[in-house]
Amino acid sequence: MSLPLSLTRRRAAAALTAALLVPLAACGKGDEKPAAGSTPASASAEHKAANLTVLAASSLTDVFKTAGAAYEKAHPGTKITFSFAGSQELAAQVKQGAPADALVTADTKTMDGLKAETGDATVITKNRLVIAAGKGNPFKIDELKDLADTKIKVVLAAPEVPVGRYSKQILDAQKIEVKPVSQEPNVRAVLSKVELGEADAGLVYKTDSAKSGDKVVAVEIPDDQNAVASYPAATLKQSKNAEAAAAFVAWLSTPEAQKILQDAGFQKA
Repeated sequence: MSLPLSLTRRRAAAALTAALLVPLAACGKGDEKPAAGSTPASASAEHKAANLTVLAASSLTDVFKTAGAAYEKAHPGTKITFSFAGSQELAAQVKQGAPADALVTADTKTMDGLKAETGDATVITKNRLVIAAGKGNPFKIDELKDLADTKIKVVLAAPEVPVGRYSKQILDAQKIEVKPVSQEPNVRAVLSKVELGEADAGLVYKTDSAKSGDKVVAVEIPDDQNAVASYPAATLKQSKNAEAAAAFVAWLSTPEAQKILQDAGFQKA
């Protein structure tokens, strides 16, 4: 029995419509995008890409550039910007609400004074002081008491700076009176004065003197006369990238980061 012409046409139109919808549905599934704010299944739950700003002590300048590059390579999508300065200056920036995600200071005292602004701090590495004598060590400086010679122009960091506080600590312990020709805002400024010949000697971290090549002579200070500088790291409560900041701070204690620090002359925490 033949079907009415109108019914035949309707069935043909329906079949054509169904045939057209199949590939469109298939394409839709392949191109489907996740809803806003959702995380793709392939993304790692342990890694949140972010642009991080890290405030760090001046003595970490060179090694953190290396560490930052290594971290970015291992965490695609993350960008770290460092801001280096004396720890006391960094503390002032934090208290003033400077936009940043993490902080690393060159002493625990400065970090302890920021407990209201930071998460829990972890010491990631340590350092020691040396005497940085001018090129060739013309004054034949070989121990701390030589710095008391008024013929020698000595430059120290200001006592508000960790390295300046450590310097005062070891000089006072040995009852050595030194009258510095200047007091600098950070360890890099002390080293620069000696490198440029504007001072004959200064007290700096061992890791900083190692970067000077033959511009200065590093005179070791015996352990029983020296001070150990501890470097704590912490996230900042004001961070807008809390998870990513915490991941970076935690990474600083990993074997990979510790190797970078120790290769640069820093000591195990």
